[in-house]
Amino acid sequence: MPIDKQMILDYVIREYLEEDDDTEITYNTELISGGIVDSFSMVSLKRFLEKKYNIQIPDADATPEAFDTVNSIAALVERFVKA
Repeated sequence: MPIDKQMILDYVIREYLEEDDDTEITYNTELISGGIVDSFSMVSLKRFLEKKYNIQIPDADATPEAFDTVNSIAALVERFVKA
């Protein structure tokens, strides 16, 4: 199953940006270090991905680095989808 980066990006925009926030977010935007996603939001994003792809992401792998861009999130998810 290919990882849908656009779906992840759309989720981040929908869930974590204010409606009037016109911040441009791409697959390489720094979400955590850029202040868009905080640790609480990271947990909800992790749950969303686990449900969507029917996987378990161990807490040890759910690092701020792994969740910092849509590209790194997709790479993380792909590791567990293939496992």
